[in-house]
Amino acid sequence: MNLKFTVTQSELSDLLLNISPTRPVFIWGAPGIGKSALVQKFADDVGLECVSLLGSQLAPEDIIGIPQIKGETSQFMPPKMIARKEPYVLFLDELNACSQEVQKAFYSLIHEKRIGEYHLPKGSVVIGAGNRSQDGAIVKTMSTALINRMFHVQLVADPKQWLNWAYENSLHPWVVDYITERPDHLFSEPPKTEEPYSTPRSWDMLSDALKEYGAGKKDVPEKILRVLAYGSVSSAHAGMFLAFVKQLGNRNLLNEILKGEARFPSAPEDRDVLYFVAQSFRGKLLLELPEDKQSISRSAQELAHRAKAMIKDLSHINIELAQMVVSSDDGKVLPEWFMVEIVRDLPRLIKNEK
Repeated sequence: MNLKFTVTQSELSDLLLNISPTRPVFIWGAPGIGKSALVQKFADDVGLECVSLLGSQLAPEDIIGIPQIKGETSQFMPPKMIARKEPYVLFLDELNACSQEVQKAFYSLIHEKRIGEYHLPKGSVVIGAGNRSQDGAIVKTMSTALINRMFHVQLVADPKQWLNWAYENSLHPWVVDYITERPDHLFSEPPKTEEPYSTPRSWDMLSDALKEYGAGKKDVPEKILRVLAYGSVSSAHAGMFLAFVKQLGNRNLLNEILKGEARFPSAPEDRDVLYFVAQSFRGKLLLELPEDKQSISRSAQELAHRAKAMIKDLSHINIELAQMVVSSDDGKVLPEWFMVEIVRDLPRLIKNEK
């Protein structure tokens, strides 16, 4: 499912606070984007215990329980994990990974907060979550009856909010500083092949690995750093992260180049640093240059003027990286008015790109 509108972490927390007490909420989102962590945080915020059931590992009897004979009749006894006396948050994770039979077992639980004769304690909250079909995860078609019993939201990663969380939870400074520099690398769409990719969870995992090796406090072999990075996040982001770590001693290089106080590194051994600086340069242009030239600020105007000279200098060092700065291969396009000026002032660059 792809909803027309998406929500960030803080918006989801607000929706859960206002909607979930009366209606069950289903959270859609890619693996590793933070669905489970946000539900746990919501439960902590409202002072309720969070009980998680993993849909991909459930059988119908895990929900409805087993029959027990009482006198001349029988009744189903719900599992101890669900049958509680105090209100709680019931989190049905990977709900759309359940079989159709398990989905049926959830109908009354989601719609009426009831299993047979057992009712969830008053004040209990039911929240579901699942991955999208395009994510390459285990996903089964959710019945229309189940879909119609829940309020649906789609979660997206917000770098600013994630960075606030990262600071609060003391993630490794290399990871925090890198995502601060390249917020667009916090998340990448799941690949079609079996390989790591970037999510809030995978950056958190890389942070844990760096801490375990004492990176930053002691020297860690470059090979180990490569294993850690390439084993956690996407290949493209891992390479950029390693280049970032390599040039930590000169973190303000891009700003110094923008001010005219330094030049792009041109030595062969600094190629990965040059690539990182060029990528950061493109990211800065995408972030700070407005779509409409009429609304351009003085600082953005100065950036555009300086950027043209920098792109020209970069093209003398590495024409491919200069082309990358102005390309649209990643689906992100620099403002049209800026590209018109590039075509006018640097026709060789654009001609070679074609």
